[in-house]
Amino acid sequence: MTNYRRDLTPGSTWFFTLNLSDRSASLLTDHIDLLRASFRAVMRRHPWRIDAIVILPEHLHALCTLPPGDTDYALRWRLIKGGFSRALPCAEPLSSSRKRKGERGIWQRRFWEHRIRDDEDLARHVDYIHHNPRKHGHVERVADWRWSSFHRYVKEGILPLDWAGDGEEMERGAGEA
Repeated sequence: MTNYRRDLTPGSTWFFTLNLSDRSASLLTDHIDLLRASFRAVMRRHPWRIDAIVILPEHLHALCTLPPGDTDYALRWRLIKGGFSRALPCAEPLSSSRKRKGERGIWQRRFWEHRIRDDEDLARHVDYIHHNPRKHGHVERVADWRWSSFHRYVKEGILPLDWAGDGEEMERGAGEA
């Protein structure tokens, strides 16, 4: 088994990307209530703060902060992915490798993580998360994507409703807008 080196700085803030195995699927938005229920169940047992998040049809990005002294983001993602997968009917094709391991074929096995280094890095990743549905052509305006923490940022007065409305903010570079 491959042993991945992961940064395990306790209590840090992390940017994550998780993908479905079938990048043409729309399971995450089609079954958003199941995904939310999986998040809630895991967060009750293993709390962490979700600073920003966007759910797209076949992938998600999240910016999360672990409690002081905690390093186990992998456990949280494993439980979230597993809870969501178990709630779905088994309809996906399974490779022989996944069958042997008793795995579903819904998610890519791994995820990508990046530890946030400073305030500029944080701002750049928050902007990336909120702009992602527009980047992928799902909406013209960031505000039109339902499954994004962008709406919380607007409600809390952190961002205006028309943020990135013309795309110039992202062309200038995240964090400069």
